[in-house]
Amino acid sequence: MTVRFGLVGTNWITDRLLEAAKEAGGFLAAAVCSRSKERAEEYAARHGIAHAYDDMEAMAVSGEIDAVYIATPNVYHAEQAMLFMRHGIHVLCEKPVASNGAQARRMIEEARRAGVLLMEAMKPTFMPSFRAIERALPKIGKVRRYVGNYGQYSSRYDAYRAGTVLNAFNPLLSNGALMDLGIYCLYPAIYWFGAPLEVKASGIMLESGADGEGSVLLRYADMEAVAMYSKITNSYAPSEIQGEEGCILIDQISQPERVRIRYRDGREEDISEPQSAHSMVYELQAFVDLVRAGKTESDTNTHERMLAVMDVMDEARRQIGIVYPADAETSNGGHAPE
Repeated sequence: MTVRFGLVGTNWITDRLLEAAKEAGGFLAAAVCSRSKERAEEYAARHGIAHAYDDMEAMAVSGEIDAVYIATPNVYHAEQAMLFMRHGIHVLCEKPVASNGAQARRMIEEARRAGVLLMEAMKPTFMPSFRAIERALPKIGKVRRYVGNYGQYSSRYDAYRAGTVLNAFNPLLSNGALMDLGIYCLYPAIYWFGAPLEVKASGIMLESGADGEGSVLLRYADMEAVAMYSKITNSYAPSEIQGEEGCILIDQISQPERVRIRYRDGREEDISEPQSAHSMVYELQAFVDLVRAGKTESDTNTHERMLAVMDVMDEARRQIGIVYPADAETSNGGHAPE
């Protein structure tokens, strides 16, 4: 079975998905939807996609797609995903899956009503080196601290400093450092260690109303997890899982490649796994395989994990003072895709 995909959004992340798709089995880019028909047609022609739309409803009812990949700004994710699910279309939605936990819960309810697959496109959890970390956790003894670190000076920050607020720093789109980068630090913590007992957060707010950087501390019964993230500075420090018998060092928490263990006795072990340069191929293949198998939930990026991460980010935003218009809305209907 070939899974026919519709693409919502014509940006760099969609380009990367299509590059990764060349290595995935059972994927066909069948349609694309963008803000204008001209832009959709140009994108379709460039990538050999048969159908182009500027109307999501029309694409949803066309009979030309089985699944959709949503790569629009965060604020649009929930309403767009629910539109497609109401028409029986499976949804692979870029992270974060929604602006807040309330939206995410409505999305899950809609997926269950429609009997379709809803999966958050959080790619690291499917990557071979991430799986190697999971297998290696018993080697480092009792885990006492996890440190997730992701500092990347945004390519849009120079424009912001010059007075132009682009999408990356626009809270109207539910954007900012926590949503864009912090989620990569938080998701592994909740994946490996579950929902925390307590959340403490602080951050640096920009004049636009978006956060530029922040830190989130998660308290567990016998360990703690720290997420440190920034879109206004670079960081070159690895992420770590610190155990009583050793420490796992992770080069990039957003897409682990080189992973090492340093044991307390001085030994080192490289546990990295060979993997594709197209890091999105693993999540995409997993999604396609789930659709082919008739599954409505991933056992990796589960709905429970999705909600646990969204709840932590909601609480972190409350403490930092990050407010999105979407928080007060019950629907974002009528928006066009980017």
